[in-house]
Amino acid sequence: MTTSIKILTDSSVQLTPAEIKQYHIEIVPLSVEIDGQSFVDGENISRPELIDNLRIGKYPKTSQPPLGRFVEAYDRLGADGSEVVAIVLSDVLSGTFATAQTAAKMSDTKVTVINSKSTDRGLAFQVLAAAQDAQAGKTAAEIQQHCQEIHQRTRINVLIDNLDCLVKGGRLSRFAGAITKLINLKVIVQLNENSLDVVVKGRSRKTFVKFCEGLAERHQNNPIQDLALSNVGTDPAFLERLKNIILPAASKANYLAELTSPIIMTHTGLNAVGVITLSEKPDVD
Repeated sequence: MTTSIKILTDSSVQLTPAEIKQYHIEIVPLSVEIDGQSFVDGENISRPELIDNLRIGKYPKTSQPPLGRFVEAYDRLGADGSEVVAIVLSDVLSGTFATAQTAAKMSDTKVTVINSKSTDRGLAFQVLAAAQDAQAGKTAAEIQQHCQEIHQRTRINVLIDNLDCLVKGGRLSRFAGAITKLINLKVIVQLNENSLDVVVKGRSRKTFVKFCEGLAERHQNNPIQDLALSNVGTDPAFLERLKNIILPAASKANYLAELTSPIIMTHTGLNAVGVITLSEKPDVD
């Protein structure tokens, strides 16, 4: 009899409730810390509640990934003899991959841990593909190879409108933060294989618009199949404007615009927009 495979991911993922239910995806919640108090994503803090904290100047910090939650989930999912494939956010952003690997060694369940090198909806593209593969009876090795192929077709850029979180999190000095506020600097970062890099700087939101126009041109011969504009309380009208710039009028691409997870909000701050695409062919520079 073929061993069944169950799919697990972490709460930085951007999945709809319907997708989670349809594919029976297990989600291990991550944590953030605000004013010295730890909050568990989706349990005692919601995405809108974290935005409320940001708006009153309470800036979160990332918290250690929960080793015990991974072990418990692996043991429970594998109690019937199933294998587990755990697909987690990039090691560039978090120690979650290392924690998930350590937990796998502590569980009696056979676990394959995949570093998605992605997050948010980019992570979801891999998770959904893996769940479909699992239902089709594919092996863990085949699922891992498919996730890598999906990753090569995924691009994640983040339009950072407000640099406060970068300053508070120690990723930008206070002096630099004060200067950039004076000139209203906007930045666009890209999540790469081994780094998070600033790729564009500008002095207004026109920077974001021009970047999205360039993105549309880039994909003229490599159509976008999925577009997500995961955001941190960004004006819906602005999101719609970006969507209309990126996707051609005749596009059949799937589209999702939802609040991102507290984990990602911790890095990006208010009004940030993650522009996440899955294209038909590998997206290479």
